[in-house]
Amino acid sequence: MPGSGEIDWAATRARLAKLAELEKEQGTLSPEEASALLDARARSLAREPKPDVDPGTLREVVRFKAAGQRYALESRFVIEVVRTPELVALPGAPPALRGLTLMHGEVLPVVELAPLFGRAPADNPGPLLVVGTHRPELGLRTEEVEEVTVLAGNMLLEPPSALDDVAGSLVSAADRDGTLVLEGDALLSDSRLMFDLSDEGAV
Repeated sequence: MPGSGEIDWAATRARLAKLAELEKEQGTLSPEEASALLDARARSLAREPKPDVDPGTLREVVRFKAAGQRYALESRFVIEVVRTPELVALPGAPPALRGLTLMHGEVLPVVELAPLFGRAPADNPGPLLVVGTHRPELGLRTEEVEEVTVLAGNMLLEPPSALDDVAGSLVSAADRDGTLVLEGDALLSDSRLMFDLSDEGAV
């Protein structure tokens, strides 16, 4: 019931069903619309040419901002950027779980990084960063997806020691401008971002 701290799964299923209908309708695009959509997605994750250097010294990353903090995540973990995501909110869910969305017919949990770092969530979410290895696994709420760039390992710093107790395992390094470099495998295996989305609840 709304306001009871429990998730209203009946309302959630109804919202997801509406999203599924909308996604199905949007799937019938004209060739011109489909081409424009693919072009837009390609531009959102455009790859820059990599310099000719020894393997392992560079990492291609997607830079983004969430709740006032800048992050970088290796592009191999980024599947898609959704500029205007449709989100089904889940009142009563854990702080990191902000809702659900549909991604190509599959239900995807949408998460907020800020609570994992001891920060308040942003009030003005922007694009959704869809992450995973071989398939979409999580949607990260962001304020802004900034760019795809290359980080040189010899220019990175050790993660701030202040993160050790809250999110140390999620951060592999820091850039000189304060950007936190996320460890993709750790992010996708963090128990705080694993949820039971059955009717019994979310944990």
